[in-house]
Amino acid sequence: MQQYFIHYILVYGYFALVNMERPVHSKKFILKELSKFQKINYNRFMWWRMYTYKTKPLPSKSDFREKIFNGDFDPSCYQLQAWLCEHELADLWEECVMDIAKFNEKGAVTKARRKRLLEDYEKDEAYRLDYLFTEFSKNFDITKQQAKEEALKCSGEIIDLYYIIEDKYRKQIKVSRRGRPKKYV
Repeated sequence: MQQYFIHYILVYGYFALVNMERPVHSKKFILKELSKFQKINYNRFMWWRMYTYKTKPLPSKSDFREKIFNGDFDPSCYQLQAWLCEHELADLWEECVMDIAKFNEKGAVTKARRKRLLEDYEKDEAYRLDYLFTEFSKNFDITKQQAKEEALKCSGEIIDLYYIIEDKYRKQIKVSRRGRPKKYV
């Protein structure tokens, strides 16, 4: 039984690690893209994150177009960091030369970092998309579903989508709700 288990790990574990693909983009490209973000110091509460955004998101009262130019809806940086971890794992696998125990020991932290970065990416990307479509529905006479359909048709950037929706749908007029209500005599 134990011999079968060792054979299973060697055959299938080796097969899974050999077929571990590198990310689509090269390490040089990923580092170039990550240079657009701010490198952060070690934080014991978020130890897996290596980079963060250079600009803070604008407040909710800000103009929607200004939020787009500020980068509030840009793609999340966590996927790039996870790809960098995949490159590190692939380099580590080449260094360990088919020694699975050594690879698992040395790569445990990088694997955990990659897993957490992918979780953060999924949460952040879902939040950003939902916030984008909510802003479209608040600022234009359009539903979230219509905005999603327009986004699928658009092949440009977010600002291009903004201008397309601005042309097709009329802009909603925001009514101020603060202050004392008008007296009707």
